[in-house]
Amino acid sequence: MKKMSSPNFNARDPKIALDYIVLHYTDMKDAASAIARLCDPAAQVSAHYVVDEDGGILQLVDEDKRAWHAGISFWRGITDINSASIGIELVNPGHEFGYRPFPEAQITTLVKLAREITVRHKMSATTAILAHSDVAPTRKRDPGELFPWPKLAQEGLGLWPVPEPQDFAVATEKDIAEMLGTIGYDTTIMSDTLLAFQRRYHPESLMGIADQETVARIRALKRLLTA
Repeated sequence: MKKMSSPNFNARDPKIALDYIVLHYTDMKDAASAIARLCDPAAQVSAHYVVDEDGGILQLVDEDKRAWHAGISFWRGITDINSASIGIELVNPGHEFGYRPFPEAQITTLVKLAREITVRHKMSATTAILAHSDVAPTRKRDPGELFPWPKLAQEGLGLWPVPEPQDFAVATEKDIAEMLGTIGYDTTIMSDTLLAFQRRYHPESLMGIADQETVARIRALKRLLTA
């Protein structure tokens, strides 16, 4: 692991527990451009770690500091996600510059790093891992539908919902909103929230509409979280 100091951080709110890891993609043409921006005081953005496509790790902010990676965001009633989380940027050009799958070496490094963080801060590995799009569904798409969420779940980081027959029961808009709210999402703008859910849990259907399979996966995930 290499280190480079970004000036873009401040103190965490001590009243907010450090319970989450938020995953991002860099959304720039190359790693050098992304790192330069994350270290630019004028940009006012940063992350704790950058994981390159070859698996290399660069630490920009100490974990006890509040890096500026999540922006305006929400999860389980928390609006200061920066205080509640550690931010990891994955080098990837993103939807603007040629979005592509995440290499195996990058994901292998991410799994190891995330495990170490969850142990170090006594986080729940099944609930700690969040997408930037989970916490900011109206603004963000990262790390996106090509990110291998099932792989992380297989490694014990996060959950992957597999619907059972009863999960395909009809649900009203109110039912869906309540289930998504229980999971942790902001349900103010449902189409954006549904799309964020689909990017992570049903990437075959990026419509922002509650089709039968999406509802079943929402219900299955809620069951896993509340069991």
